[in-house]
Parts: sequence; C-alpha cells; structure tokens
Amino acid sequence: MKFNFITLFPEKIQSYFSEGLQQKAIESGVFSINTVHLRDFSGNKHNRVDDTIYGGGPGMLLRVEPIHKALLSLGENKGVVILTSPSGIPFHQGIANKLKETGKPLTFISGYYEGVDHRVAEHLVDMEMSLGNYVLSAGDLASICIADAVSRLLPGFLGAGESLLDESHNHPDILEYPQFTKPSEYNGWKVPEVLLSGNHASILAWREQNRKKIDPDQERKL
Repeated sequence: MKFNFITLFPEKIQSYFSEGLQQKAIESGVFSINTVHLRDFSGNKHNRVDDTIYGGGPGMLLRVEPIHKALLSLGENKGVVILTSPSGIPFHQGIANKLKETGKPLTFISGYYEGVDHRVAEHLVDMEMSLGNYVLSAGDLASICIADAVSRLLPGFLGAGESLLDESHNHPDILEYPQFTKPSEYNGWKVPEVLLSGNHASILAWREQNRKKIDPDQERKL
C-alpha cells in the first residue's frame, strides 16, 4: 500500500516513518510513503501557496491551484484523496479498516493556516476527515495518525494476527482488557491471581469479563 502526503513539511512526515515499527514495515515492503512538497507547485517566485480570504476574515487560506497541481503530479497513484480538516468526519477504527480494504493508495492533503479554499473539498477530494472535535496547528499530525492506524492493519506489519483482533476499538464501545507484566506485585499493587494461574479457560473468561467499556464520564475527572 502507498501513502502520499501533500504537505508543507515533508521532513515531519519522513521523520515519523523513519523509526520503529513503521520503518521496519517500509523496509519489508509492507507499505511505502511519498511526500509531495506543496511549494513546488506554488506557481510564483516567492513559493507562496496561501492568500487572503474573499469577503474578508482573519488568516490565510491554502490556494486551490497548487493543491490541484500536486494531485495531478501523482497521476493514477493518488487513489483515495483525504483532506484533513476540523470540519471533516471524525476518524475511527472502522474507517481505518475500510481504507485498508480498498487496497488503493491514500493521498493526504494537510490543512494549515485558516484552512483550505473550499473548492479543494468540493472538487478534489474523496473525504474530509478530522481526529476529533478540536483544532490542530497543522494537518500533518492528523495525516500521520490516520496513515499509522491504516498501515498497522496491513499484513506483515504486526507479528500476530490475534493482536489486531483483541485491540481496543475493534469492537464497538469496547476497549481492550487490562494487561500486566512482571513483577507480579509492585508497591502493593498486585496482578490478579487468575492471570498467574496458567488456567487458560479462566484467563479468557477473566479477560472477557474485564474488557473496559468506553466511559463518557471521564471528563468529570478534569
């Protein structure tokens, strides 16, 4: 699978995917990344890709022209085009699974400044997507998060297939069961005895009973 990133900061994208499991997966051919510097398609000597807003308003918008040219440079390799935007649909595990199943390249357009000329969303992308109901200073973070969530679903990324099945958010409203490692007791905090018993049936039953449900009241702790 291939991930394209249309961005003002290619080094941010490259840095994230140059270490850890992502680097190993790329080296193993599980997926590949391609960064496209938006300023290469600015069409002006100052390499500006933004401009003021028609009708007035604070901030600057990314222009449609350089984004369109950047997409055209990808040809048939652009696949599914995703604009990261606070006004997009909230990304979740189900979408990650669907994007993986397409088998198509994914192209991410990162938003910056006050946003992006609306003609990009209207004519050039397949989906607008956000990470949640908050605003980031740059869309690159959202692009990386979405690509990471999709890439780890690809065959060969993780060693054990069951690891994916048991993970949080693969079951609606249910999170992964609690997990522990050595030592069995620390600072008076003990690992549940059943997990030390070696009785696999009891362990499976305990894990199923102790899967966490998403708690909407956690904000009250703030």
